Amino acid sequence: MLHRDVQAFAAGVVGLGLQRGERVGIYLEKRCEAVIASFGAPAAGGVMVPLNPLLKPEQVAFILRDCNARVLVTTSERLALLAPVLGGCEDMRHVVLTEGKDLPGRSVLPGALAVTAWRGLLACAPRGGHRVIDTDVTAILYTSGSTGRPKGVVLSHRNMVAGAKSVASYLGNCAQDTLLAALPLSFDAGFSQLTTAFHAGARVVLLNYLLPRDVLKTMASEKVTGLTAVPPLYIQLAALEWPAAIGDHLRYFANTGGRMPAETLTLLRQRVPAAKPFLMYGLTEAFRSTYLPPEEVDRRPDSIGKAIPNAEILVLREDGSECAPNEPGELVHRGALVGLGYWNDPDKTAERYRLLPGRDRALQLPEYAVFSGDTVRRDEEGFLYFIGRRDEMIKTSGYRVSPTEVEEVIYATRLVGECAAFGVDHPVLGQAIQVVATPPAGTDGVDSAALLLECKARMPAYMVPAGVKAVAGPLPRNPNGKIDRRRLATDWVERRNQ
Repeated sequence: MLHRDVQAFAAGVVGLGLQRGERVGIYLEKRCEAVIASFGAPAAGGVMVPLNPLLKPEQVAFILRDCNARVLVTTSERLALLAPVLGGCEDMRHVVLTEGKDLPGRSVLPGALAVTAWRGLLACAPRGGHRVIDTDVTAILYTSGSTGRPKGVVLSHRNMVAGAKSVASYLGNCAQDTLLAALPLSFDAGFSQLTTAFHAGARVVLLNYLLPRDVLKTMASEKVTGLTAVPPLYIQLAALEWPAAIGDHLRYFANTGGRMPAETLTLLRQRVPAAKPFLMYGLTEAFRSTYLPPEEVDRRPDSIGKAIPNAEILVLREDGSECAPNEPGELVHRGALVGLGYWNDPDKTAERYRLLPGRDRALQLPEYAVFSGDTVRRDEEGFLYFIGRRDEMIKTSGYRVSPTEVEEVIYATRLVGECAAFGVDHPVLGQAIQVVATPPAGTDGVDSAALLLECKARMPAYMVPAGVKAVAGPLPRNPNGKIDRRRLATDWVERRNQ
C-alpha cells in the first residue's frame, strides 16, 4: 500500500508539472502523508524538503523561498497561517492539501498558486517519474546556520541509501524490528528512522507526542524494539517509571543531538537492563559519523566511539596533517555519506566541504570531505572524544540554534538597543539560551516580560530564550568590533556561580 501511494504521489506531482530536480516542501506533523510525500517527491525525480512543523510561518516562508520550492504539501489549517507570507515565494505554483475543512480564501493566496486536494492528486493517471541516478539530489535538510538563517544541506540518493545501510548494520536492524519515530522528520536522525527501517524491512511507528509519558505508553503498546532520541527527551524519560512491558521488547536505545549525561544513561540502563545503549555522534552534512559499541559503554562512557561502517573519521591539524594520539584537532568525515554541500550557499559550502590535503597524489580526481568545526581527540586505541565546537552554535533540546537568528528576531521587536544570545549549560536542555540586552534608544530599560512574549509569538518553543538580562550597555566588543558573545557568556556563568 505504501509503495502504491508513493508511486501515485509521484505521478500526481509530475502531472502538476514538477520537473526533474524541483523541490517539494513538506510542512506536516509526523503522519502517513508526510512519509508518502517524502518518498514520492524523489520517486518523481524531484527533491523533498521536510519542514519542521514547529517552525513559525516566517521561517517556513524563508526556507520555501531559499530552495525555490515549486510544490508545498500541508494542511488547510497550516496553509491559513502561511497565507500572509507566501507572496514572496515566487517559484511556488501548487499547494497539496492533505485535509481540512476551512480553506483560506483565494483573495489571501498569491494569484499564481493552485490548490489541489490530496485524494485528487493520488487519483491521477499513472505515469513514470523523471530519470535520476544515485548522485542526483534527493533531499534538502535545513539546519540552523551560524550566520543566522537556516542553511539547506543537500543530500543525494547515494547519501541516503549508504546511510541507511550503515546504520542498520551496526544497530542490527531486521524485519522483526519496530522503530519509534519520535524525532521530527526534518532531522537527519528523525528521517533516518524511516530509511533505516525500510532498508531492513522493519516497521515504524509515527508519534507526535505531547508528554514524555506518551512516548513510554506507545513503546509499551506498540512493542517498540528500537528508540532513537535526543538527550533532553531521555532525561525526562529516565525520571519516569517505565511500564514493565517495554523491557520485554526494547532491544536498543540510541542517542543523537548531543552528549548523553552519565546519570541519565545509568538510569536508562536500570529501567531497561536488557536493552543495548548506542551513543552516537552525527553531522547533518554527513548523516552520521560515529557510534560507541554497547560493549564499550562501561569502559569509556564519555567517548563518541569510532567511525560508522563505510565512513572514515580523521582528526586533523589546521595545516591538514593528522593529529597524534590525544592531540586535539578538527573532526573530518570522508566517504559515501558526505553530502553535496549547502543549497545556494557557495561560501558556506567552501568552508565546510573542502578538498582533503595530502591524499594519494596519483589520484587525479579531487575528494571532498566535511570539516565539522568540532574539536575532538583520538586515544591510542582509536576511540574519539568530543572537546567542543569552534563556532557559537547553541545546542538546545536536540536542536542547533544560531545565536544570530535569535538576535535577529529580538531586534525585529524593537524592544532592545543591542542584544546578544548565547548558550549556557543546562541539566535537561543541554544548553539554555540566554540573552543580554540594552534598552532601546531614548528609554530607561528593557521590558523583559514583553520581550519574551514577543519571542514566544515569533519563535518555535525550542528557540525562545530562557532568560533576558538587561544591562546599561554598550555591550563588549571583540577585536573585530563584533559583540563579544563569548565574554558575555563567561561573565554570565561567573555571576551565576558566585
